[in-house]
Amino acid sequence: MSFSATNSEPAIQALNLGKSYQLYQRPSDRLKQFLWPHRWLGSRQYYRELRALHDINLRIMPGEVVGIVGQNGSGKSTLLQLICGTLTPTQGDVRINGRIAALLELGAGFNPEFTGRENIYMSAAILGLSSAEIADRIESIIDFSGVRDFIDQPVKTYSSGMYVRLAFSVAINVNPDILVIDEALSVGDGAFARKSFSRIMQMRDAGKTILFCSHSLFQVESLCARAVWINKGEIVLDGESAQVVSAYQSFLDKTASDAAAEAPAPHPAVSATSNTKSAMGSAHLEKVKLQIDGSDAAHATITGGQSSIMIWIAFASDPSLPCPTVAMTLETKSGRTITSAATWEDQFIAQRTPAGASQVCLKLDRLPLLKGEYLINIYLLCERGLHLYDSAMGVACLQVKQTGRLQGFFSIPHQWQNDTIIHDDLIS
Repeated sequence: MSFSATNSEPAIQALNLGKSYQLYQRPSDRLKQFLWPHRWLGSRQYYRELRALHDINLRIMPGEVVGIVGQNGSGKSTLLQLICGTLTPTQGDVRINGRIAALLELGAGFNPEFTGRENIYMSAAILGLSSAEIADRIESIIDFSGVRDFIDQPVKTYSSGMYVRLAFSVAINVNPDILVIDEALSVGDGAFARKSFSRIMQMRDAGKTILFCSHSLFQVESLCARAVWINKGEIVLDGESAQVVSAYQSFLDKTASDAAAEAPAPHPAVSATSNTKSAMGSAHLEKVKLQIDGSDAAHATITGGQSSIMIWIAFASDPSLPCPTVAMTLETKSGRTITSAATWEDQFIAQRTPAGASQVCLKLDRLPLLKGEYLINIYLLCERGLHLYDSAMGVACLQVKQTGRLQGFFSIPHQWQNDTIIHDDLIS
């Protein structure tokens, strides 16, 4: 493995990469397979082979930010572990140019008997830092983790949150050329998660190569210029992130269950409590209130193209933070988002009190929905619209009836007219 990346060479290159696992029904079968070459056992195979990944060819250049999407069990995590060297490929090869840091199973390499400080030295050394480099950065690592008061205690005494914060801090402070992230942006509490996401965005802006695996398609599309969709151990699509995310979302829609789920109740975290201070470095929803056609309601039958909805959203935030943004999605009962609205897209900035409290109102006038059942979700995010502080899912369930027989989700503005000029090329 080389540690001198150049712009002419790929930062990550996978060549016909594959990984298979041998699954044994009984422990004794593993021993029989080990002794398999002996003739008295015959030539029987005592395991079932599972191909987790096969024939993967992937080329990622320095400075690229690439998202990896796919369902659970598709092979995403296996690919990342092969790239990071924590798994050995069954076939093919992985070539890495540059220092790589991984946010996979955070803290998996920590020794629970060692103190936090000792684990920093050990982990940073494994990632390729010299003793002088570690000594130069250790104070920054400790400060970022927020566990200074416990840094000289064995990590086995840490809470899970402290454990994760320390591991995350080590990984992102070794100044890697390549950062591999597997669903690690929601680690720790809200304040630490936001700080971690901001650091990752700084690394992206600094031209680091980032491989980002997430189930959040919105984050993948927002953070990554390119995305790779993996299904059943193979690459289905590799291209511009919006294109890949759209294709993957269509796949999810097609494979979703046809059985209609019961509408969820309003999110229990959203209450009528007011004037509540938000935790330092974070923000949360306090109340979501709806009026449908002028009446307070969360579940209603409306007429498409005639009914209007008012949504009041109150939130509290740390006033030292940039003002959070608010978003709304309208989705089908199967979970397909059909439209959305967001303050950052409309360049709307909520007005806050000195304590960080705010209330905004969203008006959905004469919703042009066609027949069906729809859910409204509310989200509170950071100023970039990427890090999620809080959400209220299913705050309203709309049963829409319609006049006429149009099909789809929306009745779009349109107009028919007679053309008095007959065009021969249209009727020939």
